[in-house]
Amino acid sequence: MSKIKIMSENLANKIAAGEVIERCSSIVKELVENSIDANAQNIIVNLKDGGLKEIEVIDDGIGMDKVDALNAFSRHATSKLYKEDDLFFIDTLGFRGEALPSIASVSEVEMHTLQDNVGTLILIKGGKVLKNENVALNQGTRIKVTNLFYNTPARLKYLKSEQTELASCVNFIERLAFSKPQISFTLTNNERVLVKTSGSGSLLKTIHEIYGLEVSKKMLLVEASCDDFDIYGYVCKPEILKSNRNHLITIVNGRIVRNNDINRAINDAYYTYKPDTKYPVVILNINTDPTLVDVNIHPTKQDIKLSKMKVLTDLIYDNIKKVLYQNLLIPDAIKKESKPMYSEEQEKLVNLVVEENETQEEYNQVELNLALDEEQTKEEDKLIVNAEFKKLKLYPVGLALGTYIIAQNEEGIFLIDQHAAQERINYERNMKALANKEVTTTDLLIPITIELSQSEFLKIKENIDVLTEMGFNIEEFGVNTFVFKSHPTWLREGYEEESIRKILDLIIGGINKFDRVKFNESIAITLACKMSIKANMHISIEAIEELLDELCSCDNPYNCPHGRPTIIKFTKYDLERMFKRVMN
Repeated sequence: MSKIKIMSENLANKIAAGEVIERCSSIVKELVENSIDANAQNIIVNLKDGGLKEIEVIDDGIGMDKVDALNAFSRHATSKLYKEDDLFFIDTLGFRGEALPSIASVSEVEMHTLQDNVGTLILIKGGKVLKNENVALNQGTRIKVTNLFYNTPARLKYLKSEQTELASCVNFIERLAFSKPQISFTLTNNERVLVKTSGSGSLLKTIHEIYGLEVSKKMLLVEASCDDFDIYGYVCKPEILKSNRNHLITIVNGRIVRNNDINRAINDAYYTYKPDTKYPVVILNINTDPTLVDVNIHPTKQDIKLSKMKVLTDLIYDNIKKVLYQNLLIPDAIKKESKPMYSEEQEKLVNLVVEENETQEEYNQVELNLALDEEQTKEEDKLIVNAEFKKLKLYPVGLALGTYIIAQNEEGIFLIDQHAAQERINYERNMKALANKEVTTTDLLIPITIELSQSEFLKIKENIDVLTEMGFNIEEFGVNTFVFKSHPTWLREGYEEESIRKILDLIIGGINKFDRVKFNESIAITLACKMSIKANMHISIEAIEELLDELCSCDNPYNCPHGRPTIIKFTKYDLERMFKRVMN
């Protein structure tokens, strides 16, 4: 008797549901993406108990006739692919024909849809059609999903709490709104509106509607093209940073994706502008020929493969770096606080992916009008590009707490962290010295001898040409020992041996393939810290003036190489408001 049997369609759908339908947000994703593919301009998502009790999606799209409405719940039934070649030219969010049958196999689904003035009602429970009849209906489609995973208790058990499932749904709708700013999205939970966008078509306005004014006014436009890719979007100034990568939002041909190479290029562009443990807010659209993209490598279609990835990552890195260099602004000391959407306990519970959003009441009070905002922008919000900042003359007033330089000009008062500022100065000086092919050296009066372990000795010996190219005169000296007889002149006097040991540690720590560019950056950062004045070290007014002049001449005077701010300002308006000279 044969053992191999063809499984039933309902069983196959349940298995497929295990890959496609992981949680409540998976259902929201599939249903809303279908609405987008149906050319909807207004999409409403209504949740009950974070989607655990009920998920309803309403759209004003083209709808379906009675035959298509029923066929939509058949496995691998789709209106988006007809032949094999179509797989290489996908311009819709859905295409596999797995979502609706997978959802229907593990829940109860009620769908109302209208096409050609004929309304259809489909009711399916556990994959079985219970109703298929004509009904009166307005334009579009309404799908309601209840009793999720009622017939797969193992999956039901692993659904998270209401707040976790809700946060995941909110996160998805927010990201989708960024990818489709021309569509109006509304998301409610237990009849409370949590997300609402206008569908204005403006990405910056959508950023405001999702993240609020304090974030949207700190965003910088990025727009660039090459032969294969066009990129467009907004990146934040380094003063707006998050503790996770959740706000790195990349959109390829209208599809939200997560790709490590793209995220790495974005994060690397902020190198020395931010701490390593913080991440920027970025919404970036990438458009390219569909033949360069493979979206069919993951069940959720969130990861992709891209041809010519190096071309794309270079385009992203170079242009974000350029925008940051040209448009950095000294952070204001006075910042407005925004009201969070969730309580502190809820955020801790689910590691909320919806940080610092405003409540719906705040949305109703603030309607972004970009032209009006520009007219009402206070003096302290004017954009100061690098070239303009370098022309500013800061006049030192004194030193506070032995650490913070107080300076002023006609715009207001500036506080400068003397250690961070000199770190930036020394870092840029070191980077220029390391990039200079003509190295000047100085002989050591007393050679420096450094003994290593056998493995360390071999690692240094393997990369000894790196040290000689930097200007070190190094020779083997006995067992597992090197002697340094000269060094490049940019090493700080009195710290030669400590600096050499730091450089050797960086070479030894490079276990993988040696990267000279990152190695130079690491050296420049490490030695910049050692070469800089420390906190609680009092310096003269003359030394302060020299430090300020050097800081203003830096390529990036706003951050130390570790990403901490070097300078903040209190504008005249800030001071007058604090002292009640102005009351608005």
